[in-house]
Amino acid sequence: MSALSAARAALRVYAVGAAVVLAQLLRRCLGGFAEPVFPAQPERVAVVTGGTDGIGYATAKCLAKLGMHVIIAGNNDGKALEVVRKIKEETLNEKVEFLYCDLASMRSVRQFVQKFKMKNIPLHVLVNNAGVMMVPERSTEDGYEEHFGVNYLGHFLLTNLLLDTLKASGSPGRSARVVTVSSATHYVGELNLDDLQSRSGYSAHGAYAQSKLALVLFTYHLQALLAAAGSHVTANVADPGVVNTNLYRHVFWGTGLMKKIFGWWFSKTPEEGSWTSVYAAVSPALEGVGGRYLYNEKETKSLATTYDRKLQRQLWARSCQMTGSADVTQDASSG
Repeated sequence: MSALSAARAALRVYAVGAAVVLAQLLRRCLGGFAEPVFPAQPERVAVVTGGTDGIGYATAKCLAKLGMHVIIAGNNDGKALEVVRKIKEETLNEKVEFLYCDLASMRSVRQFVQKFKMKNIPLHVLVNNAGVMMVPERSTEDGYEEHFGVNYLGHFLLTNLLLDTLKASGSPGRSARVVTVSSATHYVGELNLDDLQSRSGYSAHGAYAQSKLALVLFTYHLQALLAAAGSHVTANVADPGVVNTNLYRHVFWGTGLMKKIFGWWFSKTPEEGSWTSVYAAVSPALEGVGGRYLYNEKETKSLATTYDRKLQRQLWARSCQMTGSADVTQDASSG
């Protein structure tokens, strides 16, 4: 990718970010964000990736507050004990725990799933939340570009490995749910099936947007497979908006400075950013409903390309190859 192409990718990402910020600022001035009322979730089990920080932490805490057994899947084991202690203390829920899972390592993802399944418990909600944003060019343990490998492939593998448990845990009128966190940057993302690793030239902004676009395509195809199989599992996308977290440490210095000074004003708090994920995870209005893109707890349209079924299938097949997963298309469609 030429310097000009990289600059264009950056401008597109910052333009869509600015649009979201302006919308949030307007809403803040007109009364702000009102916390939704969520129903209690006793006897339900959730896995939240990236639950030690930011939106993931807020999501895990909110689900625990609703009475869920919450398993935080993360790679920050240094913070794990304190995070678990804090959530237990603030929610009065003792069913909160941490299991190590590094999404940059397929070996680690498989080990996490093995440890989870050894618990012999159901799984009603999987929140694919963890991610990296605009990091310098580097690779995962398996040799994949980090945005694509962590944000997308790690979650693709994790979801597929947990599908059997999710299917066994869902029931008529009480489906299990897969919630995948994307971003408005997917609207400016470009998916090149011949260069998913950005090897023709690296742009941190372009790679990030591509990973978020891939997550939407993945969710829609997953929902189609689940529906075809008659599974009591749904899959939806949650867009948290622009949230005041530590993910922005790699952005352009001017943007970072603006966020540092004014972020409290135009950004959502991690709690506000988590509400759409929690809504997708527990709202009765979404019972049996999948294949939706949700923003501010409401359904909206994603990029037109994301509804391209051929592209969805092609990405799915390529992802199975990259993760060493069996292509479940045939299994799912045959029930």
